[in-house]
Amino acid sequence: EVQLVESGGGLVQTGGSLRLTCATSGFVFEDFAIGWFRQALGKEPKEVAAIKISDGSIYHTASVKGRFTISSDNAKKTVYLQMNDLKPEDTAVYYCAADRQFLPSRPYTYRGQGTQVTVSS
Repeated sequence: EVQLVESGGGLVQTGGSLRLTCATSGFVFEDFAIGWFRQALGKEPKEVAAIKISDGSIYHTASVKGRFTISSDNAKKTVYLQMNDLKPEDTAVYYCAADRQFLPSRPYTYRGQGTQVTVSS
């Protein structure tokens, strides 16, 4: 059974940092791409970053470039999203998703439940 479990969300002030963790199981980690999405209240989900595990190719959406960094620990089958210089507009539920194809902004097959990130002004 494929499982993706997010952790690391919370409440932080503007300019602060958080590191989100996506722990995975139930599939061959190296065969997949993992994406981080966020969904603000009343809005559609938006992919913010993705990584192709096999070769480390990465993608970051323009609004987070220079502030967010996606990375993976293949031995732990875990993907991280380091978020720095957080802004109130980053407030959302963040979730990770997995798919065999590395196609940023395309639908993923599997997803986790999400973790809330709230940035206060």
